[in-house]
Amino acid sequence: MADIDAAFAHSPQTLASRGLVRTNPLAVPPCGPQKVRSKVTDITRFVRLQLAFALFAMPPHRRKPLSSLLRCWRVLARVTSNTDARERFPSQMHNGNSIVMHAPRMAIFETAANLELWPKILPHYRYIHYLERSAGRNIVMMGAVRSGIPIAWTSEQIIDRANLEVRFHHLKAFTKGMRVVWTFNETPAGVLVEIVHDLQFRLPALAPIADQVIGNFFIHHVANETLRHMKTHLEARG
Repeated sequence: MADIDAAFAHSPQTLASRGLVRTNPLAVPPCGPQKVRSKVTDITRFVRLQLAFALFAMPPHRRKPLSSLLRCWRVLARVTSNTDARERFPSQMHNGNSIVMHAPRMAIFETAANLELWPKILPHYRYIHYLERSAGRNIVMMGAVRSGIPIAWTSEQIIDRANLEVRFHHLKAFTKGMRVVWTFNETPAGVLVEIVHDLQFRLPALAPIADQVIGNFFIHHVANETLRHMKTHLEARG
């Protein structure tokens, strides 16, 4: 929490002298690779300060999600200020979650495929709206929440009963282009349910930000919650 202490323990003049002013770094367009890297660093510093100010003003019980984001930005500050780290950072996100469920394989598959059921059994899902609907393919608007932060996106869903897979292709919002695959494999311990997310970042220079915020903070958390609550629902049915 050193960033918060620095933001509020000093006068505006001291903050300005240290480069901690609340200015908008997006106002200056980037130009060339060096400018792009510099802009990523500026954006990272700017957003970290915005989070610090918001965190300071929030009631204690609402601070946890912002605290997690602030920790992400600390990592980003180190990555964006280190040339070698930036070059090693991938331009593609690959995120996996898994859990073992003790329920019939087909029952698990049908529950995962039935999006209409999700808001009823998954407390972090706010809604599912069908835009197009058929036996094997749907277009849906999906809304969920991550620690009080609402998120929404539009996806194409493919229900592949021949291969026992449920696949998604995100069509809109900040995860546009992301591919998601659900698989269901019998193991001696039970049915291993896996969710894999793959996303090619459209702006490689912003990959460190996207991977930490989109991948770790939102997607990984929401997928874990989905698997955990789906397991509870299916195993409670016997």
